[in-house]
Amino acid sequence: MRIDSHQHFWIFNADRDAWITDDMEAIRKNFLPIDLATVLKSNGIDGTIAVQASQSHEETQFLVDLSTMYAMIKGVVGWVDLQSEDVEKHLESFSQHDIIKGFRHVIEAEEDPDFLIRPAFLRGIKALTARQYTYDLLIRPRHYDSTLTCVEQNPEQPFVLDHMAKPAIRTREFDEWAAFIEKLAAYPNVSCKVSGLVTEADWKHWAVKDFKPYIQHVISSFGKHRIMFGTDWPVCLVAATYEQVMKIVETAIEGFSEEEREAFWGGNAARFYGIK
Repeated sequence: MRIDSHQHFWIFNADRDAWITDDMEAIRKNFLPIDLATVLKSNGIDGTIAVQASQSHEETQFLVDLSTMYAMIKGVVGWVDLQSEDVEKHLESFSQHDIIKGFRHVIEAEEDPDFLIRPAFLRGIKALTARQYTYDLLIRPRHYDSTLTCVEQNPEQPFVLDHMAKPAIRTREFDEWAAFIEKLAAYPNVSCKVSGLVTEADWKHWAVKDFKPYIQHVISSFGKHRIMFGTDWPVCLVAATYEQVMKIVETAIEGFSEEEREAFWGGNAARFYGIK
């Protein structure tokens, strides 16, 4: 099974989706499974992990509801208020849906560099661990230190790093990001999505070679069985087509064996998210 480990659906709302700015006109509209189905088929992708794009319990239910209608959704990464005193109650309610594999919070939008190690947030992570849910890490450089602390304090929690921590490919910054990747990869409970890279490059003037050193560093740090393919569709459309995103990663894994390729294109994601 070939799995896109990271994509989104939404019914566009200008107020709620304020992060979709005017220069992202290509995605200021609705994106639903019917818009993706043909793209997946033409690219040989069997299913996807639908990841939350807004922060509400309604968003999680929206993705769950879509999964009941479209078999291509193999798993849902939803949102739950991890800092709520009622987090256990919310998780109990969501536990009736086997399609929910884990949760995410848009940490990159949080100005507090220590958001990930707030006592209430850590309490929420422990609630996820107890129920064997995954957690997607979406961060910026200001969160590097707290990310490492959070992961270190939760060795039994399965974490996956979204978009390779969004390296600054546009300005070719490398060293600080690379050092963080090496430190994070040292924790065996952390995996990494090779996803969301085109939006960190020059949207109109990127080249495939721009991404290779970043992807290769992730491969050398995490190894070939803790990395997974993802597109970040439809966000990627501001800079590249689905096919172009696939070509970028295909070029970077040319030396993989057949078994390693199968793991990258789907096996690792299936194992991480518990997809049968």
